[in-house]
This record gives sequence, C-alpha cells and structure tokens, in this order.
Amino acid sequence: MSGNIAQQIAAPYSEAMLSIAKEQNLVNEFGEDARGILSVLDASSELEAFLGNPLVPTDNKKSLLQQAFEGKVQPFVLNILNLLADRRRIFFLRQVCDGYLALQRKLQKIALAEVTSATELSDAQKQSVIERVRQISQAEGVELQAKVDPELIGGVIIRVGSQVIDASLRGQLRRLAYQLS
Repeated sequence: MSGNIAQQIAAPYSEAMLSIAKEQNLVNEFGEDARGILSVLDASSELEAFLGNPLVPTDNKKSLLQQAFEGKVQPFVLNILNLLADRRRIFFLRQVCDGYLALQRKLQKIALAEVTSATELSDAQKQSVIERVRQISQAEGVELQAKVDPELIGGVIIRVGSQVIDASLRGQLRRLAYQLS
C-alpha cells in the first residue's frame, strides 16, 4: 500500500493518541512507547508480517500484542494497539507511531534532523549538527536520527523537513562535475 494512503489511514489514530496523551499528561511517555514499538518492529520483521497478515485472527494478534507490550508501554497505548487490531488497522502500526512522533515534535517545537555521514559521528560532531539545525530551523529542540553511509566518502548530509544540506564529499564531487560539464 502506498505510503501516502497508509499515512492518511493512520493519521486519525496518531491524532487520537496525541489527544489522549495530552489529556493524561503523558506526551513524552507515549513518545517513548512509540519509539519502543518502532524498535521492536524494526528488530522483528516476523512480528510485523504476523500483525499485517489478514488471515491471522484478531484475537491472536491481540494476544501477541499483550505478550509483547504489556508492562512495557502505558496502558493507554496498549488499549490503542488493541483498538487498531479490533478495527483491522494494526497493519498501520508503524505509520501510527511515526505519525504520533511527528505530532509530538510539532507540539514541542522539536526539529527532526536526519543526518547521514560517512562514519559514525562523535558526540562533539553531533552537538555541532544540533546547534546548526537549531539555528536553521529556529526550533526549541532537535532530535537527531543518524545513519552511516560509507558511499559518501566524507562529510555529512543533513535533512530537516524539506531542506537538505549536502556537505558530503560525494555531493561536492557531483557539483564540481556538473560545473565542469
């Protein structure tokens, strides 16, 4: 299913999740739970396939969700997971969690910076990127998502929303080749 359609289906659930989180004064806790759920999904493609399988009965999915997340996430979050299963929307769990985190960042004026570098960034380099992003975005806080891509040769690529700062050696070589042609 296309990402845009999946996001449209997941958006009301993400918004409801944020509404409950604000009501219960648990916005940050729900965010941590959403990150935890995403890391479990990233670690287990089998779990995501099981939850997305339309042939698996809803009760089996809810039982697995209970086993996997009870005591590890807020009870309200577990209720949302069960609601997604009941409504046959558990397939969109990843999009619901991503949507919640995006809404949380917007609420708390936090910019998401996706940083791709040739090598692992040191703490000082990460702090430098955070300060640069804070200047560019005027955000109160910055959340870094760092990835390593050895094909960059050196430098970094920083994405903040639709803005891209390409300070990579590969990007500089590409620009130089374009200027020479």
